Amino acid sequence: MNELLVASHIKPWSISDANEKLDIHNGLLMCPNHDKLFDRGYISFDDTGRILISEKLDDNNSYDENRYYRREHKVYKISQEKCIH
Repeated sequence: MNELLVASHIKPWSISDANEKLDIHNGLLMCPNHDKLFDRGYISFDDTGRILISEKLDDNNSYDENRYYRREHKVYKISQEKCIH
């Protein structure tokens, strides 16, 4: 399961000094898709850990509380008995 998680630096490694590269507070553990979004500036997090969505995403790609990204996609519901616990 390790391949499902990525250690992402908050301040990029390429511009961090030696201390920042080893600072345990300069990192987030994310899944690969969120890591890419974070690295490219499409998402960030506030001081409470709440996700922030960049205005770089237009209305056709923006986050929606109904859990779909494009209006033309259907919202799929999974019955509780089919969920893995």
